[in-house]
Amino acid sequence: MKFKWLLSFLPVLLAGFYSTSKAQQKKPNIILILADDLGLGDLGVYGQQKIKTPNLDRLAKDGLQFNQFYTGTSVCAPSRSSLMTGQHTGHTPIRGNKATQPEGQWPLPEGTVTIAGIMKKAGYTTGDFGKWGLGFVGTSGDPNQQGFDEFYGYNCQSLAHNYFPEHLWHNSSKVSLPNTITNQTVYAAQLIHDKAQQFIQKNSKQPFFLFISYTLPHAALQLPANDSLLAYYIKAFDEKPVTVASQWQGKGYQPQAYPHAAYAAMVGRLDQYVGEVRKQVEALGIADNTLILFASDNGPHKEGGNDPLFFNSSAGLKGVKRDLYEGGVRTPFIAWWPGTIKAGRRSDFTGAFWDLLPTFADLAGVKVASRVDGISIVPELRNQPQKKHEYLYWEFHEQGGKQAVRIGDWKGIRLNAMARPDGPIELYDLRSDPAEKHNQATAHPDVTARIADIMKKEHVENEDFPFFHNTKN
Repeated sequence: MKFKWLLSFLPVLLAGFYSTSKAQQKKPNIILILADDLGLGDLGVYGQQKIKTPNLDRLAKDGLQFNQFYTGTSVCAPSRSSLMTGQHTGHTPIRGNKATQPEGQWPLPEGTVTIAGIMKKAGYTTGDFGKWGLGFVGTSGDPNQQGFDEFYGYNCQSLAHNYFPEHLWHNSSKVSLPNTITNQTVYAAQLIHDKAQQFIQKNSKQPFFLFISYTLPHAALQLPANDSLLAYYIKAFDEKPVTVASQWQGKGYQPQAYPHAAYAAMVGRLDQYVGEVRKQVEALGIADNTLILFASDNGPHKEGGNDPLFFNSSAGLKGVKRDLYEGGVRTPFIAWWPGTIKAGRRSDFTGAFWDLLPTFADLAGVKVASRVDGISIVPELRNQPQKKHEYLYWEFHEQGGKQAVRIGDWKGIRLNAMARPDGPIELYDLRSDPAEKHNQATAHPDVTARIADIMKKEHVENEDFPFFHNTKN
C-alpha cells in the first residue's frame, strides 16, 4: 500500500524536480538602470541627509551595495562607451563628448562588440530606453546597429539637456512631441519610463536585457508643472526663489528658480521610477530570475544651478563630474537578485564599468571573443571567491587631459597630461585618505613610477580622439 502511494506520488516529485532544475538553468533577465550625473552621496544608503530615496535604499538593503565601484570616466559619452564595450577609456572607441551634425555624437565603429550585441546573440531580447549618445540614427553607432532590438529616447545627449524636447526617437523613427519653450506639456523622463515598463511587460516570458538610461538628475533642473516633489522640497528647504531670466530662449539650460528643491525632486523622481520597476518585476513573478543593477555614469554635476556641496553629493570625496578624483568616478552601484544575492551585503570589491560586459556574458553562458579590460563579477554577486583587478585605469579628454590609476589602495592622478605626458603624478592612499587630501608622491617614488608605467602602457592612441597628439589642447 505504501509502495503504491509512493508510485502514485513519484510523477509529482519528478515534475517538481524537473521544473526546479529548469528554473535554475533559465537565463536570468538583466535590468541595468543608469542614472545621469548622480553622485555617490545622493542616496540615503550612501549618506544622503536631505533627499529621500526610500526605494533605492530598500534595493540596497535587500541586495548588495558596492562601496568602491567606478564609472568608465567622469563624463557621459566615454563613460557609456566603456560600459558598453567592456574596455576602459584608454581602449574604448569613444573617449569624449564629440558632437556630429545634424544631431548626435561620434558613433561607435562598425563591428564594435557591445553588451547588447552579446546578449542578443545569446538569445535575449534587448532594449535601451533613455539617453544613448554613441551614434546618430543610421550611423554605425545607431543603437539598433549595436545590438539593441528596440531603442526609445534621446539619441543625442545634447538634446537630452531639455526634459521637454520637441522630439525623441523610437528606433529610426522621429517621435514628434507637442512641447515648445512656452508650452511644456510632455515630460520626457516619464515617457521614457513608461516605455521601459511596457518593454518589461511585453518580454516578461522570455530572457531580456533592458538598459534604462534615465537622464535624471542631469541638468537642466526641470520638472512638470505642479510637481508634488518640487513643492515638498521647496517647503522642506524653505527655499526662496532665485532670480532667473524672464524668458528662456531655448539655448543652454533652462533657468530654475528653486535649484535645490528641483535637484532633490529629480533624484526623488528617479527613486520612484526604480521602485516602480522593481514592483513590476515582482508583480510579474519574475523577480527570482531577474538581476537589477543600479549605477550612475559619473559624479555629480554643477550645471544649470545645481549645488552638489549643499547636498554633499560626493559623500565627502574630492571632485565632481569631469574630475578623475574619487568624487568624479566613484558612484553608487547596487545589485538586487532575490534568491541569488543575499540581502544586506556590503562589498568593498574594487570594480568598474568595464566589468559589466564580461559579467553579463557569464550570466548568459557565452564567451567573449573580443579584448576586454573587465572581469566577471558573478562570483561577487553570489558571495563566492572573486578575482581582483591588478589595477584600474582612466583617462579624460577635456581640461588639458587627465589620467588616473588605482592599484590596491593607491590612487595616482596626472593632470595636464596632453601637454605633459611625463608630468608629475599626485599619489593618494585611499585607505587612510579617501578624500585625497595628502599627496604622497614624494614619499613613495616607487609607487608613482609604477603608476606612470601603467599610464603609458594602457593608453592607446585613437585618431578620432587624439590625446597626446591633440594639438588643440
